[in-house]
Formats: sequence, C-alpha cells, structure tokens
Amino acid sequence: MKALKKIVLAACAVLGMSVCFTGCNYNAMVAADEAVENQWAQVQNQYQRRYDLIPNLVNTVKGYASHEKEVFEAVTEARSKAGGVINIDSSVLKNPEEFERYQKIQDELGSSLQRLMAVTEAYPQLKADQNFLALQDELEGTENRIATERKRFNDMVKSYNSMIRRFPGNIFAKMYGFEKRSYFTANEAAQSAPKVEF
Repeated sequence: MKALKKIVLAACAVLGMSVCFTGCNYNAMVAADEAVENQWAQVQNQYQRRYDLIPNLVNTVKGYASHEKEVFEAVTEARSKAGGVINIDSSVLKNPEEFERYQKIQDELGSSLQRLMAVTEAYPQLKADQNFLALQDELEGTENRIATERKRFNDMVKSYNSMIRRFPGNIFAKMYGFEKRSYFTANEAAQSAPKVEF
C-alpha cells in the first residue's frame, strides 16, 4: 500500500511539473508573440507618419518645380498604393506572401520619395525654403524611425522564432499553433552597390 502511495505521489509530482513546464512555455510564447505584434504596431505608426507627411512635401516642391510632373505622379501613385495597406492588422505577419507584398509597396513609396528628394537638388531656392527644410527634416527623421522600428521588429521576430524552434519549445509551439514569423528584408535594389558618376 505504501509503495502504491509513493508511485501515485511520484506520478502526481511528474504530472504537476510537466503541467507547470508546459504552462510556462506557453506563457513565454504568448508574451513573445505579443511583443512581435506590439513592435509591428510601432512600424505601422512610423509608416503612417511618413504617409501623412507626403502631401505637404509634394505641395511644397510643386511650388518650385511644377514641371517635374512624372516624379509627382510616381509619388502620388506610390502613396495611393500604400494608402490601402498602411494600417493593416497583424494577420499579415502570419502570411509570408502578404508580408512580402506589403513590404514591396512600402519600398516603392520610399523609392519614389528618394526620387522626389533628388529632384529638389536642381532648385536652390527650394533648398533654402524654410517650409521645405522643415518637411525634409521631418521626412529624414521619419525614415530613420522606420529603420529603427524595423530593426526592433526583426529583433523581436528573432527572439520569437528562436523560442518556437528550440527544443522543447518546438513541441509546444506545434501543439498550440505558434508559427514562424517573417523578417523585414532589404529590397532587391539594395543588394547591389549604387553607381556613382562624376
């Protein structure tokens, strides 16, 4: 009878420890998942800031360079494309194809803004305009914030992905449906060195 009691107590202890261990792993995965989603919101916040700055910047530049129609159309088109996907929910994080499409649209918007800024180099009066300088500073600051928030997002994704792929977490991740998340990556143009001509 005492032996049976010891076996039952040992089994209960093992069961209790495994439930505790499973619960701890699950809670840690939930916390990591929430950290990724929170950081995603921060990236979205900076994209929204950039999106909101664009009309003011374009209107200021138009006053000096009204004949640069092609550049203005490119910026407007890129902003229009991004407008439908600026603040999308975090479900895009679980769909690599959608995440890649979203990233491509944001990269196109950033690229068109770079073209707009390149046009301004030909207009010394514009470069001296206080409104333009303030907007340019805001845009540069926003682009830096976007880069910072993307890096933080990638750090959170790395931590989360590591947690759900390591043993024994990978077992619990599969049981509870935690899936690997995608990283922000550089666009294809950034993979080759720019040509500098003098």
